[in-house]
Amino acid sequence: MWKEFRDFIKRGNVIDLAVAVIIGAAFGKIVTALVDGVIMPPIGLVLGKVDFSELFIDLSGKGYPTLAAAKVAGAPVITYGAFLNTVINFVIVAFVIFLIIKAVNRSKAKPDEAPTKKDCPLCFSSIPIKAIKCPQCTSELPA
Repeated sequence: MWKEFRDFIKRGNVIDLAVAVIIGAAFGKIVTALVDGVIMPPIGLVLGKVDFSELFIDLSGKGYPTLAAAKVAGAPVITYGAFLNTVINFVIVAFVIFLIIKAVNRSKAKPDEAPTKKDCPLCFSSIPIKAIKCPQCTSELPA
């Protein structure tokens, strides 16, 4: 069993996956910082100085002034502002992944197209690949 586990770990795709998870987690933190610190404040300002991370619904009905006060009191709350931030994070991450995959697919080598021309072995002129007689020198071509 140990040998099988060691072989599993040695495969390249497991290492690639581990690296991708680590980079993805770091990239997620960058996107969260971008959304929370750069994108949401101007949107909140345009919408009337709203801090999306502070948007909540108080289920207890006591009317807490802030999310922090409701949490300190242990009141049940629905934090839909945090959900909005998470949705925006997801959209940004998905868009960046789309752009990366699009760039990778574009950079992949395209398969060579099948040749459509060949050279006549006698006169060396370029002729269609399916030709059985050279139009230039009229020689019969080998099959």
